[in-house]
This record gives sequence, structure tokens and C-alpha cells, in this order.
Amino acid sequence: MTDLDAARPVSKPDTGSPHTGSPHTGSPGTGSPGTGGPVAPHAEPNTNTSGVGAAAANPALLGVPTFVIGSVALGLYLIGFKGADHAIAALLPVLIFCNGLGLIGATAWAARVGQGPVASIFGIFAAFWITFPTLVLGLAHGWWGIAATDTVAATDAEAVFLLVWFIGIVMLTIATLRLPAAFTLLFVLVDAALAVVYFGIVNGSSGLLLVGGILVFAFAAVGIYLFVDAMATATGAHPLPMGRPVIGP
Repeated sequence: MTDLDAARPVSKPDTGSPHTGSPHTGSPGTGSPGTGGPVAPHAEPNTNTSGVGAAAANPALLGVPTFVIGSVALGLYLIGFKGADHAIAALLPVLIFCNGLGLIGATAWAARVGQGPVASIFGIFAAFWITFPTLVLGLAHGWWGIAATDTVAATDAEAVFLLVWFIGIVMLTIATLRLPAAFTLLFVLVDAALAVVYFGIVNGSSGLLLVGGILVFAFAAVGIYLFVDAMATATGAHPLPMGRPVIGP
């Protein structure tokens, strides 16, 4: 198994059951069962190798671009674009309402079409993108019992948050080594970014935070590649190369 076979609907060979709409035109994932229409005589199997799901019902079309948008916002914040105070004002609503709600929607979509592993991945990242701005807002307004002026306690809280999520994403990385290599690369870059930002926060190093921002842009770039693949497959084009899984069948 080289992709999320268990997570996506499997195209079944045509058994002569009636279909609705126009006859099958040869693009993967376009035929849908129905009643009273012409039969698709040569239904092709789904050729999507991205491991995300069938082209006709692919939650990556929502989950991946919202993930990328928030990642870019986080990267801009970490590199100090337009100043940290100005960047954080734009970052928080993007993370909550774009990443958070977008990934929750993608999680529900994946679960609805029976793609459990995909729902797990999107759900985990949705939790990250919602808890991060919640932490930042809570520390700024004293919601968590830490005064806004207590920078030492706030730094400790941020360090614990980053360490917990680093462990969580490493767990996700290990559990998904059977996915195509592009996904493993994405998760490894997220792991690296969390680790570098953790040490940057603990040591008060703006240089490490800059490196962390660059790593965030790197995994955002991988996300863009995955989104292009998902959109290409959904519109009938050939999928992009995803690479061989680290762990084969």
C-alpha cells in the first residue's frame, strides 16, 4: 500500500448498473451511480496517487489551501514582517477563521466520505491552528492566570505548548510513514519548525525564530504542491509525483 487506500473510496469496475448524466468520458472519479441514465461501459479506476482521496470528493481541496494560508501568516510573523505587533494582529484571525474553521470543515468532509486517516490529519492540524491563537490571546489578556506583564511565565507557557505539539506532530509523522514521501516531507518540516521555534523561544533568539519562519514557508510550499495535485486530479488531469513511501507495503 503506497497511499491512503483505506481512506478513499475505491473505484469499482463497471458491473452494468445504470448511471445518471452523460456517459463516462475517461477522467478518473467522474462517474457516479444513479438510476435511469446510460451505463458507463469502461469506468476507469481512480488514478490519484496523492493519497488524499477520490477526485470527486477530496477534502484536501479545502483543507490544504487553508493550511497553507495560515502557514504563510505564521511565517511572516516569525520573520518579523511589518513588525511583530502588526503581524500578530493579522495572524490571529487568519489562524482562527481560515485555518481553524477551514480544517474543521475539511475534517468533517473527510469523515463524511469515509476517509478516516485524512480526517485524523486535518483534525490534528485544526486543533493546532486553533489552540495557538487561543494561547496567544489568553496570555495577552491574562485568561490563563498569567499576568500580561509576566514575560517569564508567558515564555514558559509558550515553551510547554511548543514541546507538546512537537511531540504530537512527531507522533503523526511516524504514524503516516506509509503515505507518499511528499506527505512525510511536509510533516518533517513541521516537526523541524516546531523544534527550532521552541529553542528560539526558550533562548530568546530572534535568529532561531527567523529560521523557524523559513521552515514554515518551506512546509507551506509543500502544501501548495499538494493542493495543485489535488486540484489537478479533481479537474481530470494527471496527478503530480508524490514519491515513494518511507515504509512500503
